Amino acid sequence: MSTANPIANASPRDVEQRRHAGEPVVIVDVRTPAEFRGVHAVGARNVPLDVLDQHTAELRQAAGTGPLYMICQGGGRSRQACERLAAQQIAVVNIDGGTNAWVAAGLPVERGKQTISLERQVRIAAGSLALTGALLAWFVHPAFVWLSAFIGAGLLFAGVTDTCGMGMMLAKMPWNRS
Repeated sequence: MSTANPIANASPRDVEQRRHAGEPVVIVDVRTPAEFRGVHAVGARNVPLDVLDQHTAELRQAAGTGPLYMICQGGGRSRQACERLAAQQIAVVNIDGGTNAWVAAGLPVERGKQTISLERQVRIAAGSLALTGALLAWFVHPAFVWLSAFIGAGLLFAGVTDTCGMGMMLAKMPWNRS
């Protein structure tokens, strides 16, 4: 028997039902400010994953006596945020499926200026770099194949570890900031 994961999960509907029942529900969205501006759960506050550690004391206070409900686009970044905050003895719950599931469930959201999601930005950048490496290897010099290999290795690493270096870099770009 495996050890239990200390991080609880809740569906978006469960979180919204708790809120309607009068329970204190603090939703923390760990996406980039640009993603957050595009669409987010009503009442959510934005604390991007890359600055989460700088807000630990503030988040501990916001949690009060209940857990923080962590959300991102699809669940990967909020899971990382949960792990980091749980290590700081802060009670957290990961919202299954993230904002995508929240919107799909028809729950209340606030919409603003739309932006390309970080996940799509990674796919565009990785695809562009891999194609560029292949074309350069074909037309300029065979050594450029290493660019494509490097991108492929990075994508493999991201899939295995659920940590994306390119995503972390893109999150710091000016268009993903407030």
